[in-house]
Amino acid sequence: MRPVLYLAITSHGFGHVVRVASVAAQVQKLLPDVLLIFVTTAPHWLIRSYVKGDFIQRPKRLDVGVIQADSFSMDYSATLEKLREIRRRSPRIIAGEVDFLRLNRAQLVLADLPPLAIPIAHGADIPCWCMGNFGWDFIYRAWGGEFIPEADWITELYREGDRLFRLPLHEPMGNFANVTNVGLTGGDPQYDLAALRERFQLTHPKEKTILLSFGGLGFAGMPYEALAQFPDYQFISFDRNAPDLANLRKITETQYRPVDFMPLCDRIISKPGFSTYAEALRLDLPVVTLPRDDFAEGPILIKNLQQYGHHQILDPEQFAQGDWDFLRESPQPPQGNQPIDKTGIKAIAQAIAEFLSH
Repeated sequence: MRPVLYLAITSHGFGHVVRVASVAAQVQKLLPDVLLIFVTTAPHWLIRSYVKGDFIQRPKRLDVGVIQADSFSMDYSATLEKLREIRRRSPRIIAGEVDFLRLNRAQLVLADLPPLAIPIAHGADIPCWCMGNFGWDFIYRAWGGEFIPEADWITELYREGDRLFRLPLHEPMGNFANVTNVGLTGGDPQYDLAALRERFQLTHPKEKTILLSFGGLGFAGMPYEALAQFPDYQFISFDRNAPDLANLRKITETQYRPVDFMPLCDRIISKPGFSTYAEALRLDLPVVTLPRDDFAEGPILIKNLQQYGHHQILDPEQFAQGDWDFLRESPQPPQGNQPIDKTGIKAIAQAIAEFLSH
């Protein structure tokens, strides 16, 4: 019987899809006949940019994440409303997905990290393995007030998970049983660098090339006018709405990913996000980051970035006002003396492949 893996991915930005897809691609290499079923509302092209073989996408929303206009603007009331709606509809959602699992004879659910994935898996009498660096109960609990009952509900669901692959840069995640610590996940650059240089007219040397990447939701307040101060630099952006500037290269073709351009760059300017940090850390690329203190994961990510990677932590006001003198300074070295584990993809995929092979 063909092995079937159901991949339940949180509906929040692109980072969760990136790390699950990087693991799924490795599972596919180990088990070429595996049927991968991605359950997410993320764009199909995003999965395709990581998974080269066949897969099915089931565009179902199993959780909320955070409702955001961009990578920094969170809508708390809309998030709470959608969260309560998911909770009200959860019996129907679970029943529908249990039927789907049984119909397709899935043997395992891998969740990152919709809480409903656990009762969905158990309703079909199969295990739910989880992966992540934070739980949504951790995020919502930090907001307090009306989010507390929702966080408590999620905590109870997480406690029933069969296994957690805890990624680096994590909160304690103490509500999960059977925790296995693993290394970083993420994609590997997949294009010839000389060909990329020629295709996108990247004529500047690496030390004068800067990658701008603010995740799938982008950054509406990006001060592109600051780039005019650096005519001898070359900037790369995946923002389709970025202005046309002489020293800015816009990447709009969906087969290309930020990680593909990282080896050409001196550093990346970003916001706190696991997958961006992880892909940069895997390639030893310095990260220049804006803080994000209103999202509980943010300070944890930055603390770990300072520990393991070359970094610069920016002042948001100076950045927004176009004070980019940080580009003329060298990034700070890692504060720790232990390298970060970069083998998460292999560890998780190997465990999944072994389970599905039995």
